[in-house]
Amino acid sequence: MNRHRWTSGLLYLTVITLLFSWALPTPASADAVAGETVVTLGHDLTPQQKEQILQEMNVDSGVKTITVTNQEEHRYLGKYLNRATIGNRALSSARITLAKQGTGIKVQTHNITTITEQMYANALITAGVTDAEVYVTAPMQVSGTAGLTGILKAFETAADQSISEEQKQVANEEMVRTSELGKKLGDNDKAAQFMTQVKEEIADKKPDSPEQVRDIIVNVAGDLNINLNNQEINNITNMMYKFSQLDIDWDHFSNQLEKLKGNLGQIVDSKEAQGFFDKLWAWLSDLFDSLKSVFSS
Repeated sequence: MNRHRWTSGLLYLTVITLLFSWALPTPASADAVAGETVVTLGHDLTPQQKEQILQEMNVDSGVKTITVTNQEEHRYLGKYLNRATIGNRALSSARITLAKQGTGIKVQTHNITTITEQMYANALITAGVTDAEVYVTAPMQVSGTAGLTGILKAFETAADQSISEEQKQVANEEMVRTSELGKKLGDNDKAAQFMTQVKEEIADKKPDSPEQVRDIIVNVAGDLNINLNNQEINNITNMMYKFSQLDIDWDHFSNQLEKLKGNLGQIVDSKEAQGFFDKLWAWLSDLFDSLKSVFSS
């Protein structure tokens, strides 16, 4: 009887231990990912340009580096941009660092003339990228349309996970459509705001037909006083319907969008504060110059 009780007790303890261990989080895997950095370099950069970009990114010589080719850029952009716009050289480069869970997406750019930081961030969230700090650059001014290809490739390497081809295609098309709208409006921020709001509505209402997606697009455009012609509505509807059909955790997606808006707000506040201090410093400089002239005369 005692042996039976001892065996039963041991079995009970083993089961409880297993259940407890399964219930506990496993931070080791998260800690191993956070801080992981991967750099992508355009295939057609010269050795000197590569060295310059690595110094600009402030990464050590042992950083994991992968290459992005012009063929890869055409693969993801060829459906939406002509060959001349994409070009025949891969120059855009990117650094991605995985951040702690809940950080959201943060993007900085250098020498990127067309694609804004918010456009990149929006497209990255669509592609399923979460909690990362991204830096996109080139050795000279470029449009930046090819930059997303490298960022996604870097994320797959850093996070050791694959992004579906459907998500990559939708993310690249979203970036192109947002850029086109920004050019038409003369306001890239408003174009990005429009796309963000449409995606928020889709995440909330979960439309199941192109017609329902079209209604969302028309309503959001009206709310933001954006005039879209039929071709623009059709293009955005086709893209957003494909977006609505992606295998997405909509609650997590909405959280990432909220984080993005918070991060963008911090950037705006920082820029406004910097502008204030710049003006204050200019005023003080003028005052000192005036006092100096008074005392020297």
